[in-house]
Amino acid sequence: MSAGGSKIAIYGAIGANVAIAISKFVAAFFTGSSAMLSEGIHSLVDSGNGILILFGVKQSEKPADARHPFGRSKELYFWSLIVAILVFSVGGGMSFYEGIEHLKHPSPITDPTWNYVVLGLSLVFEGISFFLAFREFNKDRGDSSFWATLGRSKDPSVFAILMEDLAALIGLVIALLGVYFGHLLDNPYFDGGASICIGILLVSVAIFLIYKTKGLLVGEGVEDAILDELEALARQDHAVENIRRPLTMYMGPHDVVLALDVDFHDHLSANEVEQAISRLQDAVRVKFPEFKRIFIEAKSITGENRVPLASDSSAVSPQI
Repeated sequence: MSAGGSKIAIYGAIGANVAIAISKFVAAFFTGSSAMLSEGIHSLVDSGNGILILFGVKQSEKPADARHPFGRSKELYFWSLIVAILVFSVGGGMSFYEGIEHLKHPSPITDPTWNYVVLGLSLVFEGISFFLAFREFNKDRGDSSFWATLGRSKDPSVFAILMEDLAALIGLVIALLGVYFGHLLDNPYFDGGASICIGILLVSVAIFLIYKTKGLLVGEGVEDAILDELEALARQDHAVENIRRPLTMYMGPHDVVLALDVDFHDHLSANEVEQAISRLQDAVRVKFPEFKRIFIEAKSITGENRVPLASDSSAVSPQI
C-alpha cells in the first residue's frame, strides 16, 4: 500500500468532513436537533483527526538522524493514539452529553427538512470518503475477511480513517432514524436517544483505535506465519546449521526491524560466513521489503563467541 494512496484517502476524509460539519451545524441551528448537533461535532472532530493523522504521516517520513537513528516512523502511531483519545473524549463524550441534555430538556423538531437534506448530502460525501479509504484497505486484503485484515493492519493512516468513516455512516443512519421517528411520533426523546447512541458508537470505535495503536506503540512483531517463512527461508541456505525464532518489531507500517540468531556450520571460513550473511539479507529483502534493518547474530568461526552482524537500507554489506 503506497503512502500516496493513503494520503488521498486522508485528504478525501478531511474535505468531506469539513463540508459536512458546516452543513450539520447550520441544520442544527435552524432545527434544534440534538442528533444533528452531535453529528456536526462528530464531523468536526473527524476533520481535525484527519489533519492530525496527515501530520503524523509527514512526520514519520522524515529521515533518520543522530537523535533518531531508527527514523521517526512511530510518529504515526503516536498521533493516531491522540486521534483515538479525541474521538473518545470530544466526539463520544460531547455527543453523549448532548443526548442527555436533550432528554432533560426536550424540544420538538418543528421542520425536519433541513435535517433530511443535510443528512442525505452527508451520506453521499461520507460514502465517497469511505470508498477511498476502503479501496486502500483492500489493497493488502487478499482473500482474508474484513475483520481479519483489520486486525492485522499496521497502518493507522488507513484503518483509523476507515473506521471513522464507517462510524460516520452508521452515525448518520442513527441520526436520520432519530429525526424521522422524533418528528413522525412528535416525540423529541428519539432525537436525544439517537445522540446518545452516536456517542456510544464513537466511544466504541475510539476504544478499538486505542487498543490498536497502543500495541503498535509498545512494539508489535509480525505474524507467526511470517516468522515461519523467515525461519524456512534461512534454513534453505546451505551454510545455516540452525536458527532460533526470529525477533521482529514494527517501527512503522512499512518499516520493520528483524533480528536473526543464526548458527552457521563450524567448517565455514570467515569469507564464507560473510557471503552467507549477504545471501540471507538479500533473500529476506526480496520477499519482505518491509524489513528495513536486519540484525544477524552469528557464531564466530571458532564457535566460542557470537558476533552481531547488522545492516539497514544504508549499510548492506555485513562485517565480521
